[in-house]
Amino acid sequence: MRKPSLLPLAVLCFALPVRAQQKDATGCKDHPLFSRMPNSWIHHCTAKEFDAHEFNVGKGKKERVEGRLWTISYYPQASASTKPSELQILRNFEAAVAKAGGTSLFADKARETFRLTVDGKEVWVDLTAEFTGKYGFTIVERGAMKQDIVADAAAFADGIRATGHVAVYGIYFDSGRSEIKPESAQAIGEIAKLLKADPGMKVFVVGHTDGTGGVESNLKLSQDRAQSVISALVAGHGIDAARLRPFGNGQFAPIAPNDTEEGRAKNRRVELVKQ
Repeated sequence: MRKPSLLPLAVLCFALPVRAQQKDATGCKDHPLFSRMPNSWIHHCTAKEFDAHEFNVGKGKKERVEGRLWTISYYPQASASTKPSELQILRNFEAAVAKAGGTSLFADKARETFRLTVDGKEVWVDLTAEFTGKYGFTIVERGAMKQDIVADAAAFADGIRATGHVAVYGIYFDSGRSEIKPESAQAIGEIAKLLKADPGMKVFVVGHTDGTGGVESNLKLSQDRAQSVISALVAGHGIDAARLRPFGNGQFAPIAPNDTEEGRAKNRRVELVKQ
C-alpha cells in the first residue's frame, strides 16, 4: 500500500497551549490515512499482516473483512482544558473520508463504519468515539492471506502413510461460498500429482469450516466445498471421479480454538482421508 499523505481531520476545536504532553505508546504512530485530533496521544495500537474484523453495515448486520489490520486508540491530553465531543470526532472523520472519496456505510450513536479505496485497495474503518474525548478505530485493508504453508504432493503422501489422512491448505473460497478461487490452483494441482503417482489410491475429500455460522449451513457448505474440489480434480486434471468421494464435516472436527482468527483459519480446511 503506497503511503499517502495523512488525510487531515477538519479541525473543529481550538488550539491549546502544550504542557506536560503525554507521549505516544512505544512503537505507535498515526495510520497513513488519518492525522489525529488536536491534543490527543496514542494510548495503544496493534498492527497485523493478516486478521479479520466484523464491521457494522446495518442494524443487526455485520460484514467480515479479512486483510491487513491496524487498531489505534487515542486519549486526550490531560493538559487539555476542553475535549472533543463524540459528534465532533465523528464529523471530523466523516469529512476526512468524504474528501478521500470514501463513504459512510452505517452509523449508530458513537460508532461509524466507513469504506474507501486507496491505491486500488479497499479499506474499511470502524470508528468509535467516547464522551471523554477518547476515540479509536480498526482499519482493515482487504486482501488475501499470504500462503506460508505450501501444499506439496510428497508431503501429502507422507501424511496419508503416517496417519491415513492429511490436511490441505491453500484452497480458497469466499466467505459462505463453495466456488474455488483461482489462487487455489497450486494446491489442487498437488492433490492431482498425489493421485496420479498412486493410481490405486482412493480418498474421501472432506470439507471443514470454522465455528462461524449455523451448524446446518456449515454442514452443507463443507459438503459443497468438498464437491467443488472433486469437480476441479476431475475436470481440470482428469482424475477418475470413482476414486473420490465428498464429505462435509462442518465445524465438528476443529484442530484449533475458534475464538481467534488464526485458529479459525486452521479449521477452514480440506482433508484427504484414505478410503
